[in-house]
Amino acid sequence: MSTVRIEPLLHYYRREKPSYRSPSKSFKFSSLNALPKKLVYNGRSFCNFEPPTRRALTLRAASTDAATVDTFESTDLFFKETFPLKRTEVVEGKIFVRLDHGKNAKNWMLTVGCSLPGKWVLHWGVSYVDDVGSEWDQPPSEMRPPGSIPIKDYAIDTPLNKSALPVGGDQSHEVKIDVKPNSAIAAINFVLKDEETGAWYQHRGRDFRVPLVDYLQEDDNVVGAKWGLGAWPGSLGKLSNVFVKAESSHSKDQDSSNESRDPQQKTRRVEEFYEELPIAKEIAVNNSATVSVRKCPETAKNLLCLETDLPDHVVVHWGVCRDDTKRWEIPAAPHPPETVVFKDKALRTRLQQKEGGKGCWALFTLEEGLAGFLFVFKLNESTWLKCAGNDFYIPLSSSNHSIALPREVPSEDAKVPDSSTEAVQEKKFTAYTNGIINEIRNLVSDISSEKNQRTKSKEAQESILQEIEKLASEAYSIFRSTVPTFTEEAISETEELKAPAKISSGTGTGFEILCQGFNWESHKSGRWYIELQSKAAELSSLGFTVIWLPPPTESVSPEGYMPKDLYNLNSRYGNIDELKETVRTFHKVGIKVLGDAVLNHRCAEYQNQNGIWNIFGGRLNWDDRAVVADDPHFQGKGNKSSGECFHAAPNIDHSQDFVRKDIKEWLHWLREEIGYDGWRLDFVRGFWGGYVKDYIDSTEPYFAVGEYWDSLCYTYGEMDHNQDAHRQRIVDWINATNGTAGAFDVTTKGILHAALERCEYWRLSDQKGKPPGVLGWWPSRAVTFIENHDTGSTQGHWRFPHDKEMQGYAYILTHPGTPTVFYDHIFSHYHSEIKALLSLRNQNKLNCRSRVKITKAERDVYAAIIDEKVAVKIGPGHYEPPSGPQRWSISAEGRDYKVWEAS
Repeated sequence: MSTVRIEPLLHYYRREKPSYRSPSKSFKFSSLNALPKKLVYNGRSFCNFEPPTRRALTLRAASTDAATVDTFESTDLFFKETFPLKRTEVVEGKIFVRLDHGKNAKNWMLTVGCSLPGKWVLHWGVSYVDDVGSEWDQPPSEMRPPGSIPIKDYAIDTPLNKSALPVGGDQSHEVKIDVKPNSAIAAINFVLKDEETGAWYQHRGRDFRVPLVDYLQEDDNVVGAKWGLGAWPGSLGKLSNVFVKAESSHSKDQDSSNESRDPQQKTRRVEEFYEELPIAKEIAVNNSATVSVRKCPETAKNLLCLETDLPDHVVVHWGVCRDDTKRWEIPAAPHPPETVVFKDKALRTRLQQKEGGKGCWALFTLEEGLAGFLFVFKLNESTWLKCAGNDFYIPLSSSNHSIALPREVPSEDAKVPDSSTEAVQEKKFTAYTNGIINEIRNLVSDISSEKNQRTKSKEAQESILQEIEKLASEAYSIFRSTVPTFTEEAISETEELKAPAKISSGTGTGFEILCQGFNWESHKSGRWYIELQSKAAELSSLGFTVIWLPPPTESVSPEGYMPKDLYNLNSRYGNIDELKETVRTFHKVGIKVLGDAVLNHRCAEYQNQNGIWNIFGGRLNWDDRAVVADDPHFQGKGNKSSGECFHAAPNIDHSQDFVRKDIKEWLHWLREEIGYDGWRLDFVRGFWGGYVKDYIDSTEPYFAVGEYWDSLCYTYGEMDHNQDAHRQRIVDWINATNGTAGAFDVTTKGILHAALERCEYWRLSDQKGKPPGVLGWWPSRAVTFIENHDTGSTQGHWRFPHDKEMQGYAYILTHPGTPTVFYDHIFSHYHSEIKALLSLRNQNKLNCRSRVKITKAERDVYAAIIDEKVAVKIGPGHYEPPSGPQRWSISAEGRDYKVWEAS
């Protein structure tokens, strides 16, 4: 087995961020928590647990003056709870790479697999014989296994499936790729991604590289190839399980094409090899702890038994309190064996191993008059196992044993709190929260009433509503810190009202309709800005309020998404003067303009001493300190990335003060010099949303939206109905910006794909009967779309189902969120149908906070009523709006969709 080091790259998609380390380093547990079965919030958290199954326990008292306890009979117990404990452990496994003959003897089969559990994805691409450097390209379509998803224009994501032949007796995951001999492909490049954790696994800090011709052997990240009878230098040369054969000749053309290489070296092709590489990851481990308390009839003292299936080296950090203030104290002796005093604040007791070695336990003898027993588990010098992030609290009085209240743990450097909030029962808590909710509703109703609209100034109403939005954002932050998933039950209640003239950059007025003003081919004319100017009046008459323009900067790629000199605005779309005139033209017809800001990465002007392109030119002449340290291609000297790396260009380190300062100055310059009103932010998965908040707070745009695009959830190649995890990642990014930016609702697009392609319209309602995308959770920050320059146009990475585009527009143009219409669709045979839907949305004042009532979601039809003003159905099935006080009339219809207005 090779001793190659596998280094994971961290990419944070979820709120919890487990720590991953190389197996060669010492291992410590990451932050751990015991999650309660029921969590109630009252300005702080507390736990309430279901009672465990009662059973007799044979125990022996640890103190000298306590009698031996033979059993804890159910009649003697006044408290017993089982607490679930969740932690992580490092497990070791292997990545295996095999190249051998496929079913067709003329072809080869490359197999990449992993023996560890997880939701593994192969992120891969190819290099061609004439490529220079480490550039990736997408493989030809015949190489792509089923379930593969294109990523931009340089890579493929392919899920690993469970192996039919487990490796070493363990369940493994693998993917097989067909490789044709004598092709122009020189190598296959890949990294492994665990979608459960968001971690990427590389080879020696770089991409895995499987060469198909031998002139690539000098790369130190090559896997599996040996050539001729000589061994390679280094650890790969020690492999004894690599079997290769080489072809001895090629055509004269091939020989002549390799004249620039070593004259002693001929291009030969590998036929067989197998290699294993070590890998380690953290996995979730579920344990539990059971606490039982009874009164000793002989001494009237409390006997508390603590049992757990945690490892036997666990220490309990504990104390007692005498009243509801929960002030930690050290109880009087006797104490269990192996107990030491910690800084006169608490005691620490090592748990004793049970007979048979399964779990450990301790028995505590506690004097009368104590109100509670406080404890946490201590796994090492820096890690505590807690109850929902707080102390475990065990009541020592039979009168209040129904609730286990957590409290902050006094860490080694912390002071013991003097007081804490008094716990309330769930019934009181419910009444309390209902009272607050009713007050908010009354306030909102009061603001939106006709009387107050007449008596209160527009500025006063706007100020109040801005404050409500801020409070909602703060409440969301608190809520996300205490529960693992997000729901917008409370926020959506405050978003029922009509939006004022401007709330925030995340929403604009709430009535925006966005036009994407270009496609993937727009740069080819060289005068796109001038062409757009002629469309301004028409787009305004259609009802668009915002237009998104293409990236304006000088770029290595003509489309603009590989920016170079940020201050050079002479691009393939036109020059800086034409851009300014285009912005002025749209302003004249009342349309705001968004600039496409590519902040995640930037192309360098110069190479460093190692020949790596990471030295920038132009006005912002940054060096390699501006590049993240874990970018696998560009040898950055900055900090580690706060997001996911984009392989094609140096990823910018936004944690650097000088980088953020320069970017803010550049954005200010674009606002003032060009006249942009806001931003479309490219590839925001690559950096933390908190940096986006900084940029938005500084530049104060009218509207901002981020592109957070990653794969939806699939099982065995079929899209899952529940896409909460996917939309949660988008919502988490929005929340990281403090709600200052919206995000494209990729979840809704993906679900529309599955619903329309498969005639499964039931997918358009989630488990709670709400829209299943971001617009169902945070509609004011959801920017909906069905196509853009990446997914459609000539790229077609994720094209909307053919001939069903108008069903998609009937959905997004009637539903909440901020809808986006693609340029190619506006000026196509769909023009008149889109025009009718735009007019209907504007006439009925549908907005990003409109209320949706789903009335039907079945196999062949979806229907909903929006704001009690508009009814819509999509799908071939039948639907008519319900009869009642409203009279419905058809306002727009087309193939498999209808829209009605109430009169």
